[in-house]
Amino acid sequence: MPINENVSDLFGSKVFNSGVMRKRLPKHIYASLLKTMKEDLPLEENVAEVVANAMKDWALELGATHYTHWFQPMTGITAEKHDAFINPTEDGKVIMEFSGKELIKGEPDASSFPSGGLRATFEARGYTAWDPTSYAFIKGTTLYIPTIFCSYSGEVLDKKTPLLRSMQALNTHAVRILKLFGKDDVKKVTSTIGAEQEYFLIEREMYKQRKDLILSGRTLFGAKPPKGQEMETHYFGKIRGRVAAYMADLDQELWSLGIASKTRHNEVAPAQHELAPIFANTNIATDNNQLIMEFMQRVAYRHDLACLLHEKPFDFVNGSGKHNNFSMSTNTGENLLEPGKNPVENKQFLLFLCAVIEAVYKYSEMLRITVASAGNDHRLGANEAPPAIVSVFLGEQLTAALKSIETGKPVSEAKDLVMELGVNSLPKFIIDATDRNRTSPFAFTGNKFEFRMLGSNQSISGPNITINTIVADVLKDYADILEKADNFDTALDTLLQNSVKACKNVVFNGNNYSDEWVEEAARRGLPNLKTTPEALAEFTSEKNVKLFERHNIFTPAEMDSRYEIHLEEYIKTINIEALTMLNLAKREISPAVVTYTKEVVDTLIAKKACGDAIDISAEATLVERLSKLSGDLIKAIDALETTLAGVKDCDSAQAEANYSCEKVIPAMETLRVVADALEEIVAEKYWPFPTYEDILFYV
Repeated sequence: MPINENVSDLFGSKVFNSGVMRKRLPKHIYASLLKTMKEDLPLEENVAEVVANAMKDWALELGATHYTHWFQPMTGITAEKHDAFINPTEDGKVIMEFSGKELIKGEPDASSFPSGGLRATFEARGYTAWDPTSYAFIKGTTLYIPTIFCSYSGEVLDKKTPLLRSMQALNTHAVRILKLFGKDDVKKVTSTIGAEQEYFLIEREMYKQRKDLILSGRTLFGAKPPKGQEMETHYFGKIRGRVAAYMADLDQELWSLGIASKTRHNEVAPAQHELAPIFANTNIATDNNQLIMEFMQRVAYRHDLACLLHEKPFDFVNGSGKHNNFSMSTNTGENLLEPGKNPVENKQFLLFLCAVIEAVYKYSEMLRITVASAGNDHRLGANEAPPAIVSVFLGEQLTAALKSIETGKPVSEAKDLVMELGVNSLPKFIIDATDRNRTSPFAFTGNKFEFRMLGSNQSISGPNITINTIVADVLKDYADILEKADNFDTALDTLLQNSVKACKNVVFNGNNYSDEWVEEAARRGLPNLKTTPEALAEFTSEKNVKLFERHNIFTPAEMDSRYEIHLEEYIKTINIEALTMLNLAKREISPAVVTYTKEVVDTLIAKKACGDAIDISAEATLVERLSKLSGDLIKAIDALETTLAGVKDCDSAQAEANYSCEKVIPAMETLRVVADALEEIVAEKYWPFPTYEDILFYV
C-alpha cells in the first residue's frame, strides 16, 4: 500500500459503512438499518436479505472470496471461521451467493471455547448473530461480520453481548436523568472510549531466540542491563527510522479499516511505543482495539520486528498499559462530562460527575477485578502504573466544587489563566483548569475519565462493561429519587450533597505511588486487592452478582462462569511460565554454565601447570562462584518442580490460584535470581539467548 495514498480516500475504504450503505441500499432499507444502528431498534425482517446481497457485491468488488462471523469469546481475543461465497450449479460451475440467513446467524462449534461450566464438553452447538451496530469490513480476501456469540441454550459466551447490554442500561438511565433537565430532544446516550495502546517493538530474530517470550509473552530470565530508562531520553524522543516506517504502515492498515489512529510516539522504556485513536462508540472502539492489537503484530512481522503486548515483558523497565478514556455523549452531540466555563453552576455536569465518582466508590473491587491478570500483577503499583487501590483524581478546581457542594459554602468563580513564558515572540495560551495526575488509576482529564489500570494485551470490553453498568446503577438511583421529588432543584442539591459526603474518601489528588497513600487509603477504608487471586475472590460477591443481574448484564450462572474462567486463565498462565522456566533452566542455562565452567577450569589447570609463579586467583574465584551458583541453580530447579507439583493437592480453583500466587511465583522468583546472577558472570558467547541490552537497544 503506497504511503502517499490520499488519506481521505483511504480512510474506511475497506469498511461497509454508512456511506457505502447509502449508495448501495434502497432508501427505505438504508433508513431502516440506520434506525437499528442509531436508536437500538429491532432489525426489520426484510432488511437482512437486501443488506446481505449488497454487502456481498461490495466485498466481491474488493477481492473477497469468503465471509466470516467475527466474534469475541471469553479468551480475550477474537475468533473466526471462514466460509466461501461459492455455491455449486448444475453445470459444474459456481455462483457467488450470500443470504440474509447467513448474514444474521452462524453456527460455530462452542465446545472448545471457555464456558466456565456453562456448557459440557459434548454440548457443542453455539450461535453467532450479526451485530448491525458495528460495521462489517474486509481483511485480506474475507468479509468480516461483527457478531455476538451464545450457546444453544442461550448462555452468553462472549464479551460483546454483555457490553451491548451495559451500553443499553447506561442509555436508559442517562436519558431518564436528561429528561428531568428538560432535554426531551435526547433520544440516546452512548458511552465513548478512546483506548491508548502501549507496546514494545523488538528485533524478530531476537524474539525467535527467546522461548520465554514466545511461550509466555514475557522474559522469565534476564539480568538488569547497564542502561535502562534512567536517562529518560526515550520518552517522546526521536522515532527510529525503521520504527517510523512500521508506524506509517500500521496507520495505513488501520485507516483503511476506518480506525482513526491519531497519535504515535515513543514511550518511557527503551523499545516501547504508544498509539492513540480518536474516541468512538464503546462497542466500535472495542472492536477497533482488537484489530489494532492484531495489526500491530501483523505489520511488525513485515518489518522483521516482533510486537510485544504483554503487560510486563521486561523487568527493570516500565511495562505496558492501555489507558481507557471514558465519556458519555448524546445523540445531539453533547458530552455529558464537559464541565463548561463554570463547573460549580453546571448542575447537570455535576450530577454525571458525582455519578461516576459514586460508582467508582461503591464498586471499586469490581473495577480492580476487570484489570486482574497474572501479567498485570507485575505492573500495577510498580512505580510505573497505578496501584491496586482504586481512587479518583479530580484536580483542584473540581475538588473545590465538590467541597462547596458538601459544605454549602460558595467557591470563587474559575477564571482563565494565561501562560506567560517571558519571551515576547512566544504565543500566550490558556492554562487548563487542572493539572494531570499520571499516578491516578481513575483520573478526570478535562472532559473524560481515564481508567489507567488496564493491561496492554487485554480486551477493553470487561472494564467498559463494568464502567457502563456501575454508572448506570447510580444514575438509576438518582433518577428514582429525582422523578419522585416535588421540587427538582431542591432534591438535586440534596442528592449531590449526600453523594459527595458519602463518597469523598475515594477522591485523591496526590501521588498514588507513595507508601503514604497506601497507609492513607487503608485509613479511608479503600480496598487494596494486591494480587489477581485476592481480587477474583470478590468477583461473585452478593453485591456484584446483584449489580449485573439487576441490569440484565449477567445471570448469576454467567457470573460464576466468568469467575471460573478468570481463575483458570490465571492458574494456566502461572503453570506455563513455571514449566517454561524449568525447560530453559535445565536445557539451556545449566548446560551453558557447565560448558563455560569447564573452560575456566581448563584454564585454571593449565596455569597451575606453569608453576607457582603464575597467579590463578582470578580463575579460582570465578570457578568457586560458578560452582556455588550452579549448585544453587539445581536446588532452585528442584524446588520449583516440587512446588509446582503441589498444585494438584488444591481442592478448588480459588485454592489453586492462591497456591500459585503464594508458593509457585516465589519459587519462580528464586530460580530467576540465581539464573540472572549466572548471566552476569558467564561469558557472553556461552549464554544461550539474547540479553536485555541485546533486545532493548537494537538499531
